[in-house]
Amino acid sequence: MDPLPKEGEPAPAAAAGAGEPSRGTASSSGVVVQVREKKGPLRAAIPYMPFPVAVICLFLNTFVPGLGTFVSAFTVLCGARTDLPDRHMCCVFWLNIAAALIQILTAIVMVGWIMSIFWGMDMVILAISQAERRCRAADGDLH
Repeated sequence: MDPLPKEGEPAPAAAAGAGEPSRGTASSSGVVVQVREKKGPLRAAIPYMPFPVAVICLFLNTFVPGLGTFVSAFTVLCGARTDLPDRHMCCVFWLNIAAALIQILTAIVMVGWIMSIFWGMDMVILAISQAERRCRAADGDLH
């Protein structure tokens, strides 16, 4: 068995995984990779709500599948933005109603209930990301 390399020494090439550069020969190329999640129309229709409203919708979705999603559909009519800026608000409203109906109808086989909980968690995550964006924008205005 080969001894481990001492601090400051490069690892032997055989010890590095197949196709991986050894520690001593790794170079930084400065490439920036951006990963963007592609959402379907139903998922992209989830509105960015204030945090307390998102938590209430999560609570409702946890105990009555689809109810929180149904309530969130009305926030779209009240001006909540979504990841579908090119669609009319009535279309986004009906997409949220469709998601709520899917959750309600498939709750019998547990799929809708699980989907409903994940939908509520997405609402809370979007609310948190919106609040963080607003804080960053406010900090940028102060400097």
